Amino acid sequence: MNAIPKLDQADLTLLHELRGHRRRHRAAAKPAAEIAAAQTAPPTPTLGAKAADWITARVGSWRFILWQSGLLVLWLSANVFAWVQAWDPYPFILLNLVLSFQAAYTAPIIMMSQNRMGDIDRARAQDDYNINLKAELEIETLHQKIDLLRETEIAKLVALVEKLEARLDAKA
Repeated sequence: MNAIPKLDQADLTLLHELRGHRRRHRAAAKPAAEIAAAQTAPPTPTLGAKAADWITARVGSWRFILWQSGLLVLWLSANVFAWVQAWDPYPFILLNLVLSFQAAYTAPIIMMSQNRMGDIDRARAQDDYNINLKAELEIETLHQKIDLLRETEIAKLVALVEKLEARLDAKA
């Protein structure tokens, strides 16, 4: 019959040190997580932010690209074939001006929307971090409970083995 090894003083000291480390880590991590969660709450969208998101959603779609391509083909066709009096002859300077104007306004709007999405993503990442931190702490608590159960089981088994040894010694 294999004897169950007893925990010596070094093992017990190490176990208590680990438990103390877990407690300190948990006590330090909770307030930091709460502070970080309060600081990274996503800002409420303003009217400008909502407009930027709406414009970005429209400009960044195939529907917009197809409509703009159709308008460009009409513009070029009308000026090349002069169906109507050619208001923008061949180097299409007016078309270049219109497209530059459109790009000058849509680029910052798209950047505003991307910045807002970045803020939202950062807030979500912080929320994920907080959830993971809480899960880690819960897992550590479960480990402590399991360790405590194992310790009590080992202590009971050691006591039973000692009783059995005493009985065997008494019979012999």
